[in-house]
Amino acid sequence: MSMQIGIVGKPNVGKSTFFNAATNAHAEIANYPFTTIDANHGVMYVRKPCPCKDFNVKCTPHNSECINGTRFVPIEAIDVAGLVPGASEGRGLGNKFLDDLRQAHALIHIVDASGSADGEGNPCGLGKYDPLKDVDFLEREIVYWLKGIIKKSWEAIARKCELEGKKIDRVLAEKLTGLGIREEHIYAAIRKLNIDTDKPSKWTDGEILDLSKYIRKISKPMLIAFNKSDIAPDELIAKSDEIREKGYIVVPTSAEAELALNNASTKGLIEYNPGSSDFKITNESDLSNEQLKALKYIREYVLEKHGSTGIQKCIEESVKMLDLIVVYPVEDDTHLTDKEGRILPDAYFMPRGSTAKDLAYKVHTDIGDHFIRGIDARTHRIIGSDHELKDGDVVRIVTDA
Repeated sequence: MSMQIGIVGKPNVGKSTFFNAATNAHAEIANYPFTTIDANHGVMYVRKPCPCKDFNVKCTPHNSECINGTRFVPIEAIDVAGLVPGASEGRGLGNKFLDDLRQAHALIHIVDASGSADGEGNPCGLGKYDPLKDVDFLEREIVYWLKGIIKKSWEAIARKCELEGKKIDRVLAEKLTGLGIREEHIYAAIRKLNIDTDKPSKWTDGEILDLSKYIRKISKPMLIAFNKSDIAPDELIAKSDEIREKGYIVVPTSAEAELALNNASTKGLIEYNPGSSDFKITNESDLSNEQLKALKYIREYVLEKHGSTGIQKCIEESVKMLDLIVVYPVEDDTHLTDKEGRILPDAYFMPRGSTAKDLAYKVHTDIGDHFIRGIDARTHRIIGSDHELKDGDVVRIVTDA
């Protein structure tokens, strides 16, 4: 299963603009709630050092791009329907949102830092709404959704554990596996909360709620994109410190600025790479006064103020939360090529702790089934099926097929 990052939040906070800026896709953008009804899927890219520099070769990437030794490694993004209070009880598009959420391994929560959309996502005027409320409500809705799923089968779960001697973390994992929640997540949550595993039938509602909170935290880590930060009043920007105190990573963002810079770059009007702290105008005479004014605004109120538009930082911090490494499979460990002669063609994200055999299955099921050994292209040493991969490894997979 490929890694997916969910772009989440209430309606009308700039989710679709963020998604478009991050993926160069074209989800519908409009200033009213529930513009996004069906989930949009796209690909975002994370900057990583390309091994081409280490090996002193010119790579010919297939699934990613290399710019001056920086590899832009793909990861899937899903932009889901806007969430409103009461979604865990099916209000608004709650059921649709939560169903889409099952697929995500980490979440980027888009919060309107400017406070210009109320709790339902309706425009209410700049600075009129407290963005902290959005952080709390979305966390609460996801936790209560999880709790509802657990509670629904709780009697059967408790009976299996107490009468059949099954382990609670294993039984719960079977129930929650479709949500991307693994046994180790549940085991860690139970240990952290120090709940009695012998008598789950005695667990209180509060204990199940606490369990749901902790499972969410470790199975679907969440980052806060403090969007529209360029127009946000200073007193609301300061609220980001309070959000950090709740344990979240907070990144000031301007999705509109990133989208504008991407569009200008695509048209050849400026030179700009995602995540950069500045851009270079290619030819000033090609730009209208209005365009020059917009670019000056972005430079002054976004890039100089926050160091970047924040979009690329959100993507890369999400990958850090998931503790992923990048591995490069090749078919020839001497020339670093695939069967078509492409040099360092593919870059794959893998969970830290993945093995050579895991990589074989990532490339193709048949390759995993017929795996014999791997070869480390840096050392040309043979590595076994249980060899733990490192970030930046280049590996040849040998099969018996």
